[in-house]
Amino acid sequence: MYALWRTFLSQLDRINWPDLAARGLKIILFLILAAAAMRLGDAAINRFFSRQRDQSGVLNGRRVQTMRTLLRSVLRYTICFIVLVTVLNMFGVKVEAILAGAGVVGLAVGFGAQNLVRDVITGFFILLEDQFAVGDYITTSGVSGTVEEIGLRITRLRDFGGELHIVPNSQIKLVTNHTRGSMQSQVDIKVAYEEDPERIMLLLEEAARDVAADMADVITSGPEVLGLVGMGAEGITFRVVAMTRPLQQWRVEREIRRRVKELFDKEGVRAPQPVPVGAAGRN
Repeated sequence: MYALWRTFLSQLDRINWPDLAARGLKIILFLILAAAAMRLGDAAINRFFSRQRDQSGVLNGRRVQTMRTLLRSVLRYTICFIVLVTVLNMFGVKVEAILAGAGVVGLAVGFGAQNLVRDVITGFFILLEDQFAVGDYITTSGVSGTVEEIGLRITRLRDFGGELHIVPNSQIKLVTNHTRGSMQSQVDIKVAYEEDPERIMLLLEEAARDVAADMADVITSGPEVLGLVGMGAEGITFRVVAMTRPLQQWRVEREIRRRVKELFDKEGVRAPQPVPVGAAGRN
């Protein structure tokens, strides 16, 4: 045990402590400069794209936000790579020799970076094909949410419950974009068999006109009463549909239901009641 302790002390004596302290100080200063460069770069990117957004017709707002987050991601990866190479050089590791001897592809494979390369390539094509942008509500890889960030490697989605889903770009195989074009609202309304279908149609059309007038800013077409679409054990079913702006379909559906409920209560429309299947068929 004493011999091991003496060996350890002898190794400490061989360390050039002033040189090690100087290298440590240089690394700390370099990290501070890198952090400052990252902050300045973020500020410059934000300022540039803020100006682009102010100029109407130059870039779509969501495309601006997408490019902003992408460039910030590129900036972070670039600065981190420079920091890594510089720190290794400070400790005498010749990164250039490693790259020259192994090759970039061989180095990537050696570090198990195949998935990383796949993520980056997929992210590039997502942006090139404009599959979705920051602010879009999408479904992919079994999760749904609003796109908060599209990076070189990952995409971040925030669902309605507030949970953040981080999806590697290479895992994005099929995308359903819920914010491109008009969306459909569909409301099915059941009433008792004893009600007159013509009267119900007139009441639904009245409610649809009121909704259309009050929600013209989000409704692009309708609401339209399609008519009687079903006959079941509990009653007869009518359907109302409308086309809305993206992500407004649920709001319109709620308003249609509210207006119909108020009108039905006012007019004394009877709610559906379970009846024997044979009796439903005779009606």
